[in-house]
Amino acid sequence: MRITLVSYDNWGFNNHIAISLRHKGHNVHHINFNKYEYKYPNFLCRIHNFILKTFLKKNLKTIYFGKKILENLKEINETQDVILVIKGDFIDPKSVLELKKYGKKTIAYFNDNTYRCPKIIRVIPNFDEVFSFEKEDCKKYNLKSATNWIYNSDCNVPQKPFEYKVFNIISKDRRLPIVSRIATDLKSKNISHKFFVYDKKYKQQTSTIEFITNHIPLSEINEYINRSQVLLDVNRKGQSGLTFRVFESIGLQKKLITTNPDIVNYDFYNPKNILVINEENPDIPLSFFESEYENLPDNIFYKYTLEGWIDNVIYNTLR
Repeated sequence: MRITLVSYDNWGFNNHIAISLRHKGHNVHHINFNKYEYKYPNFLCRIHNFILKTFLKKNLKTIYFGKKILENLKEINETQDVILVIKGDFIDPKSVLELKKYGKKTIAYFNDNTYRCPKIIRVIPNFDEVFSFEKEDCKKYNLKSATNWIYNSDCNVPQKPFEYKVFNIISKDRRLPIVSRIATDLKSKNISHKFFVYDKKYKQQTSTIEFITNHIPLSEINEYINRSQVLLDVNRKGQSGLTFRVFESIGLQKKLITTNPDIVNYDFYNPKNILVINEENPDIPLSFFESEYENLPDNIFYKYTLEGWIDNVIYNTLR
């Protein structure tokens, strides 16, 4: 099949989809519109865009992304069997609708929710099929369900002594106070940890958290993950969809500490592998680190692999 993946791939997770599809023999183009940098020509354009966003629900940046994506599809000059879009709310609705000129089937996947990203609602009707990792959005807008995926299960990394007990990396947002409380709890118990917080304008290092101003490549993040015994997952307010940290832990058979209470409703949940904590008053017992990870049944593990995700989102949609 001819498949085009359109995604805002700022961390590098989505490129694994393109690689996997190519390995399956498909002709794949990956348009990563994170590489398109929009700059306001002048200050008046910035004011103009503010007016557009406020009163007309339009955005010069999303219009620019849409234009560049459509130009790229036109250059390919072949009708695609599938156009798969991730972060479609970063593209203006008109351009999303025009994608249908270049593909037989347009599919969207959202690993954000409408609470945090209400622009998703405007583009949902312009796709043929829409998947979301957020259960409530699936119910409310009649979307199909798909979690994020395991991308790292084939990383045959030799096991070394763990340098850290717990690892986490987030962008600076409302989760920072929660991460700080967790770090304080770990420090009080002499539990080693490595926590990164990304903020392009703010760099410092506290006794519990390191602030960084540049994105760490996914390959380097995986190095930290491999050197850590347990991963920490902190979900955003109003979000129950599972982050990639959950699937990194499953893929590498590492234990997980999470603030997301909905995780207990998934078939892979095992209290020996996953510790759900109170974000307001985290208390992480030392005993959680003392027992071994319990492997999942093969059928459940496969369901959350990238191959299982492709089966669900692409192949089952085309049947």
